[in-house]
Amino acid sequence: MDLSKIAVSINKAINTQEVAVKEKHARNILILSPSPCILGTHHEKGAHTFWAAVNRLPLSSNAVLCWKFCHVFHKLLRDGHPNVIKDSMRNKADLTDMSRMWGHLSEGYGKLCSIYLKLLITKMEFHIKNPRFPGNLQMSNRQLDEAGENDVNNFFQLTVEMFDYLECELNLFLGVFSSLDMSRSVSVTAAGQCRLAPLIQVILDSSHLYDYTVKLLFKLHSCLPADTLQGHRDRFQEQFKKLKSLFYRSSNLQYFKRLIQIPQLPENPPNFLRASALSEHISPVVVIPAESSSPELEHVVETDDLVDTDVPVLPAALETKFDDLFGTSAAIDPFNFNSQNGMRKDDKDRLIEQLTREIQALKDELESFRLESGRLCQALRGRVNELEAELAEQSHLRLQAAGESEFLKAELDDLRRVREDTEKEQRSLTEIEKKAQANEQRYTKLKEKYSELVQSHADLLRKNAEVTRQMTVARVAQDEVDAVRREMQGKVKAAQEVADRQEREQLEQLQELQRELVSSRTELDSLKTTMASSQQSSEVLGTQLVALESEKAELVQSLSKVEAELASRGEELERVQSSLATERESGVKTAEALQNQLNEKESREQSLESQLVTARWSSLQGAVEEAEKIIQDSLAQIDDPVHISCTSSADYLASRCQASLDCIDRLHSAREAFLADNTGVSELVRVVTQCGHLVGDTIVQGSATSHMVPVEQADALSESVKACGAEALALLGQMKQQDSLTAADSSKLKAALEAILATAEKLRPRGLELQQGELGDLVEQEMAATSAAVESAATRIEEMLNKTRAVDTGIKMEVNERILASCTELMRAIKQLVLSSKNLQKDIVESGRGAASMKEFYAKNSRWTEGLISASKAVGWGATVMVDAADLVVQGKGKFEELMVCSHEIAASTAQLVAASKVKADKDSGNLHRLQQASRGVTQATAAVVASTKSGKSQIEETDTMDFSSMTLTQIKRQEMDAQVLVLELETRLQKERERLGELRKKHYELAGVAEGWGEQEEGTG
Repeated sequence: MDLSKIAVSINKAINTQEVAVKEKHARNILILSPSPCILGTHHEKGAHTFWAAVNRLPLSSNAVLCWKFCHVFHKLLRDGHPNVIKDSMRNKADLTDMSRMWGHLSEGYGKLCSIYLKLLITKMEFHIKNPRFPGNLQMSNRQLDEAGENDVNNFFQLTVEMFDYLECELNLFLGVFSSLDMSRSVSVTAAGQCRLAPLIQVILDSSHLYDYTVKLLFKLHSCLPADTLQGHRDRFQEQFKKLKSLFYRSSNLQYFKRLIQIPQLPENPPNFLRASALSEHISPVVVIPAESSSPELEHVVETDDLVDTDVPVLPAALETKFDDLFGTSAAIDPFNFNSQNGMRKDDKDRLIEQLTREIQALKDELESFRLESGRLCQALRGRVNELEAELAEQSHLRLQAAGESEFLKAELDDLRRVREDTEKEQRSLTEIEKKAQANEQRYTKLKEKYSELVQSHADLLRKNAEVTRQMTVARVAQDEVDAVRREMQGKVKAAQEVADRQEREQLEQLQELQRELVSSRTELDSLKTTMASSQQSSEVLGTQLVALESEKAELVQSLSKVEAELASRGEELERVQSSLATERESGVKTAEALQNQLNEKESREQSLESQLVTARWSSLQGAVEEAEKIIQDSLAQIDDPVHISCTSSADYLASRCQASLDCIDRLHSAREAFLADNTGVSELVRVVTQCGHLVGDTIVQGSATSHMVPVEQADALSESVKACGAEALALLGQMKQQDSLTAADSSKLKAALEAILATAEKLRPRGLELQQGELGDLVEQEMAATSAAVESAATRIEEMLNKTRAVDTGIKMEVNERILASCTELMRAIKQLVLSSKNLQKDIVESGRGAASMKEFYAKNSRWTEGLISASKAVGWGATVMVDAADLVVQGKGKFEELMVCSHEIAASTAQLVAASKVKADKDSGNLHRLQQASRGVTQATAAVVASTKSGKSQIEETDTMDFSSMTLTQIKRQEMDAQVLVLELETRLQKERERLGELRKKHYELAGVAEGWGEQEEGTG
């Protein structure tokens, strides 16, 4: 067969298009028709031609191409010639390397290709170890028993291998589903079908592996103890849960419904500890419809499997009722009319027809119930699938972020190691340069030493010539030699000593010889003058001349020795020069090598510097992209219907805006620093990320705050927020490019944030408009006002008590005195509470302000201070209102209920003051204990006021007796009707007043929360 035609045919099935392998191409590959692959496998009894064509494809450079190759190769292993597996084992190493290579990718087709290649390798190894198993895994029970050779050890090992095989199948299943967005209809898209298509082969393999694993485990449990197989059972339980879930999820996909009928596993796994459970096991059968499968490979479906088992069964109650009326069906002879008359027959027929109609109605009702339950189950399954898909997507994103973090950490560690290596090499280069300089200095010193030795040798030669001339003069002046003989001997000895000293110290010898030369010249001059005056002693000089000649001979010998020493010193000098030359050559070579290494290091440093610059820029781009995603997500949340229920306070929005403005300033400084020195990218990356978070938070909080304000202000705030997001995206877009980073201007974004800040300041509650320096004074003023209000109330109550004693008598005076006395006790308790609260506040301020002043402490804790102010106002107002209510009650114009309500309101206000005071107090503080005791006194006094009020009301009401003795029947009936009308009106009014009270409390809670900062605990929930 022509290899080019084979390559063309394979390219139709294996290409780079992200679509599923077409069915006709798959059939051409799998069926013995005039197509290349399987025709090659069955005709040539192997896969040589297939691999020859596939090896030309760039599988390692395109993930989609590799994925479709794995799909076709899986089909080939299942339905190709048996020798395909053996021939493919030759390429196992290449497939392993390819799997390892694709495994470095953490998402997309790369990760899926790695998992799929591992599965194919496992499948080939399984069939090589177990040659009795065909590629499609279809075996009978007898063939399965023969595969284990009736050896329990073989069955044990075979089960483990099947577990490993099935684990690889499940990994591919999970990998494909985790890579898809299951919340959308991915199975109808070309890209989704490309990923889902290979799962048909996985479903076929998994159904057989599950069936064989169950049968082998029952066989092992019949031969081995249950404890030995605990690990097998645990592993089976885990794989059963995964396979059941994956089969269920696959059956709901539209793509598989027309291609394959996926079986459903039982609700619970088999119980291997009960041997009879094997008879309950039903082998899962995967059915491929005729239109989607090839005629040659289509499985034959048994007739029993096609029987519709969903026909509703007749209810047992109806069958029992029918038998009770007519007897069992076996005992009735429909053709025996001897014991039946016409009337009885008609009644039975009517009854049968009635029962038949009831049965049909029940069937219809049961069918409707089934359809409704099926619809609900389908909807619930779809929702479960959506939630599982969302969970898988979140897990995938988390794993992706973790992988990117690990990759960046590894790159950072590599850069650090490269930097350390560079520093070590720089230090070694410096040491080598120091050694080269030391060698150069040593060579210079040796050169100078050699020059000194040459000069010393020349001086010695000149000295020898001078001595020869002296001897010649001595022969002429023989008469004067005798006088200086003794001096000459000393000179010769001195010359000898100088020569010996020359050997020990070369520099000192040269200087000594010079001094001797000067002294010899002076002495020769004296000898010349002496020879002129001593011609008379020539005879004596003759004898002395002989002695001098002998001395000359000795001097010549000593001179020869000196020359020999000089020759040895010259040879030593030549050796030193040669060694210096070799050392100089080696030094030059070393310097050249070091220079080459230095050049290489410079080039490496330049490449590393370029890589470092690229890494810095990529990290900056990553931070900018992450900030863009954050801001885009924040803008998307504005239009999200779920976000409408989120609220926030204007105060929190102002704090977020201020933080964003500060971050924008830091961003500008960091950008300028980066442009000046691009090595400082870490600060810019950090500021960009923080700026993205803060601006995104400002956008979200601005949108949440707009939900709490009037429509016009809400629209203006929403437009400002959107403009801020657009300016932030524009600024980040400029920072993503190197050429536009210099021209990036943050002034527009800053102006947008300042506009939002101004709007937030306008929306802040009026209580927050106080200057921070006024809070301390306001606290003192409010506490003093509260004390004054309580004092004034106590004085008024005393006046009212005196007045009622003078005016009222009897029961009314007794009731008024009791009520006013209880009010007086309440005012005293409130006064004691206010004093205790002041003392506790002083302790709190003294312990918490440190070196700051009291006003600064109140300004720092503005929310707590505003709570104290609000609580103090409430106490003073409550005392004033209660005194007014008591005055009206005493005068007979007021209501007892108003006085009780005022008492309860004072108790609530004092409780608020206690809570606001002790929120920052030390739990062991003595003033705190006194404040709590005062609070309990206020509670008791409030209860006394309520009790006295109720008692007085009951006494007053008892005096107003109802006398109906003089009324007629008509008058009583009329009064009864009027009383009923009044009761209904009062009940209606009571209900409306209760609703109004609830709305008032709700509004009061909202206003008090804004004034006292309760919303800070819930800020940012939107």
